[in-house]
Amino acid sequence: MASHKSALKKEHQDRRRRARNRSHLTRLKTELKRIRGVIARGSAEEAAKALPEAESILDRTATLGVIHRNAASRTKSRIARQVAKLRSV
Repeated sequence: MASHKSALKKEHQDRRRRARNRSHLTRLKTELKRIRGVIARGSAEEAAKALPEAESILDRTATLGVIHRNAASRTKSRIARQVAKLRSV
């Protein structure tokens, strides 16, 4: 347990940041689960509509530093490829 003023402040900041990061990560995971479900159902039109929203949340989460920007880019690429595959079939 922190015992001096600066350590107490740091602990407080870490708790706040962790709560914020967890909420962003939860929102991201929920959105990814939703778009993957749409892709699994095979609905190309619905997937195409959901793609920009998922990409936006991925970008925002990476900008905030919750996930790495390369991880966001890789995830966007994989999902876009799956949506494109649905459209072509």
